[in-house]
Amino acid sequence: WCGAPRTEEDEMSDVIDLSAAGRRMNGAVESVKSNFATIRTGRANPSILDRIEVDLYGSRMSLRSVANIGAPEARLLTVTPFDPNTLKEIERAIRESDIGLNPQNDGKILRLPIPELTEERRRDLIRMARSMAEEGRVSVRNVRRDEMRDVHELRKEGEISQDDEHRAEDELQKLTDGYVKRVEAALADKEAELSEV
Repeated sequence: WCGAPRTEEDEMSDVIDLSAAGRRMNGAVESVKSNFATIRTGRANPSILDRIEVDLYGSRMSLRSVANIGAPEARLLTVTPFDPNTLKEIERAIRESDIGLNPQNDGKILRLPIPELTEERRRDLIRMARSMAEEGRVSVRNVRRDEMRDVHELRKEGEISQDDEHRAEDELQKLTDGYVKRVEAALADKEAELSEV
């Protein structure tokens, strides 16, 4: 007798690595959440500037790598460049971005007042969030598809039984459903945040 009897989970791990699939699906969910953070709401949140890149010194650089971003008030962001000579380029990058903010330049820092969201802008942002969520759901399902392909390959090569194949499909579907629900929950939170007046 050598050790505990093998459980169904042990046999399943011979067929698919659910923890690796879970890590990849979790990565998709985290990516959606970080994308959501870049969508502006009615409150000042420095992460809305995360997607902005500035053309400086002959290359594109993230705004965070060239300036300090603060939120001194509920409806105000400040951008303080590390190099004061880059203020104009930073201002241009913010103006040309899709975040809809109008920087005020005092020669040293940029102030970004956060206006109230109009009903139309709220609808646009909710549409953008739903699109990001759909990309996340697709990413999660792509992980499932990749894993399923591996399982079908093992079955075709005779390395696993049909029962193992069905069990693996069921486990993968449960895992997928769980991560899709997490994307849905994150979307519901973001929609609620965007709907706040």
